[in-house]
Amino acid sequence: MVERQLAARGIRDARVLDAMRKVPREAFVAPGSEEFAYEDGPLPIGHGQTISQPYIVALMIEAVEVRPGERVLEVGTGSGYAAAILAEIAGAVHSIERHAPLAGTARERLAAAGYGSVEVHVGDGTLGWAEAAPYDAILVAAGGPLVPEALKAQLAPGGRLVIPVGDVAAAEGQSLLKITRTGDDRWEQERIAGVRFVPLIGAQGWAEDGSRAASSHVPARSRSLPETIAEAAEPLPAFDDPAFGRLFDRWADRRVVLLGEASHGTDDFYRARAAVTRHLIAHHGFSIVAVEADWPDAAAVDRFVRHHAAREFEEPAFTRFPTWMWRNEAVADFADWLRGHNDGVPPARRAGFYGLDIYNMRGSIAAVLAYLDAHDPEAARIARERYGCLTPWQSDPATYGRAVLSRGYEDCEAEVIAQLRDLLEKRLDYETRDGQSFLDAAQNARLVRSAERYYRIMYYGGAESWNLRDSHMFETLEHLLEARGPEAKAVVWAHNSHIGDARATEMGAVRGEHNIGQLCRERFGDEAALVGMGTHTGTVAAATNWDGEMEVKRVRPSREDSYERLCHEAGQPRFLLDLAADGPLRTRLAEERLQRFIGVIYRPETELQSHYAQASLSRQYDGWLWIDETRAVTPLAPEHRHPGTPETWPFGV
Repeated sequence: MVERQLAARGIRDARVLDAMRKVPREAFVAPGSEEFAYEDGPLPIGHGQTISQPYIVALMIEAVEVRPGERVLEVGTGSGYAAAILAEIAGAVHSIERHAPLAGTARERLAAAGYGSVEVHVGDGTLGWAEAAPYDAILVAAGGPLVPEALKAQLAPGGRLVIPVGDVAAAEGQSLLKITRTGDDRWEQERIAGVRFVPLIGAQGWAEDGSRAASSHVPARSRSLPETIAEAAEPLPAFDDPAFGRLFDRWADRRVVLLGEASHGTDDFYRARAAVTRHLIAHHGFSIVAVEADWPDAAAVDRFVRHHAAREFEEPAFTRFPTWMWRNEAVADFADWLRGHNDGVPPARRAGFYGLDIYNMRGSIAAVLAYLDAHDPEAARIARERYGCLTPWQSDPATYGRAVLSRGYEDCEAEVIAQLRDLLEKRLDYETRDGQSFLDAAQNARLVRSAERYYRIMYYGGAESWNLRDSHMFETLEHLLEARGPEAKAVVWAHNSHIGDARATEMGAVRGEHNIGQLCRERFGDEAALVGMGTHTGTVAAATNWDGEMEVKRVRPSREDSYERLCHEAGQPRFLLDLAADGPLRTRLAEERLQRFIGVIYRPETELQSHYAQASLSRQYDGWLWIDETRAVTPLAPEHRHPGTPETWPFGV
């Protein structure tokens, strides 16, 4: 819980993390709920009340900045769990609960767990507990219409109050606020996050019937989140307008700029990345374009763009499923531009096009399916279903369970791995035969080492295969930077699920997975810039099942509870958000919401389960590029070829 739900999602206060390691949460939940105690969600405790999810408890206690020896008031004792956490840190803890039965049960639980020093009172929490005031910190575990004046008055100078404020049923919802007393009659207010709490009932809160008891106070209207986004949004010009690329000058001094995409089949994302990359290469000395593609396929394009001769055994690039992901008009247009740019550049300084991915993953999957089709059709059916969920956002635990239990998988794993290894070694022998490039040969040797292990673990799926794949992509990027010299700078093209910091998503917080974006931040720090992309609706090129036919599908309008819907409601068709700048927008977009991820598979009928995940936008990315309505990529026609080059290289067939 502490590692995946708290630390991985940004809780940094060592005292809070240590306290939450010590307090047994199962001792504070209702009987029968013990097995769910460490799940990342609230649990009912009776009387319409809940024990908050662990992350919210940690977030509030970290925000209120409790220090050893301080006097703390908690409003809303509930089960007593948060009071126990506070008792591990503070000097004296008072907690007030309006439900006498809950207060009694909380006293018993606290005493049994060794926290009998916490004083639990029964009363109106909106009025605080004046007998023990002033307090260095006050924590309120219910949402009021306003900040109660009585609680503000009971703060010591420099004291902090954290409280949810707002109507959970209203469009703007509740906000978690931090109030700091800076003088006798002066307070500073800061918004921390959007939250959802039970109502704060009392004389300075809500009445039992849901009306506002503190009716003499009329809160000022706060700006909605879509309005805040619209205010910060920088409109995007056309892709071929030089002003488009100049918007990204703010990250031009970085060693690595990672450009994401919300789907593998959207033309606008490819063209946006191409426009940014052209500008960074032409004006800021970037010399590496590293993409989420197999090394040998990208190497064929690299030989084309850097004016190297094709190899005698060269195959057309990107002819395996899903061909449209890289074999499309936007990528071919960018390759043409890069070749033209390099024509006037000394060979040692020409920009290259490189693949980061584990060698021939898609070709290897095809080999697995062919073998299973011949030897175990049921296992082949499961494999197709599972490979359709290769990204961590499209998980179906039941599918993995069936695969592990299938006798066919147990019987044929060794044969499939041997088949893949033979296939790999034969192709890599071809790739290294002419010795054209030490980097190429060395990278292919690394692929032999990584690929066999990857094939073994991807056979059953899970976090280990994802982590190995992204670690390999990151290590390949490091080798490229090293080979091109200390001044080399790289642009990375990959899916949002690879370039957005995994620690700010459920893939990192819940499943323990990392990605190339996280690894770049850990390795390069502020020298890495992560830019995600999103859309509300439009069309996308995708398949329904792994190795299925490409279809142009309609993208459903984004869900109302998603980041995409917030951007849509901002009312601007195309814009860029600078999420690295501190301010209200960064804070509000750190709140966890649903975010949509579409890979080469798109299943609109199960979109929530298949393509949405909880994430924090401003913790994932430094920038966010938004195009409200997008269109599908256009696959290359069979007759496509570059003028003056053999028709089979690099994209022709």
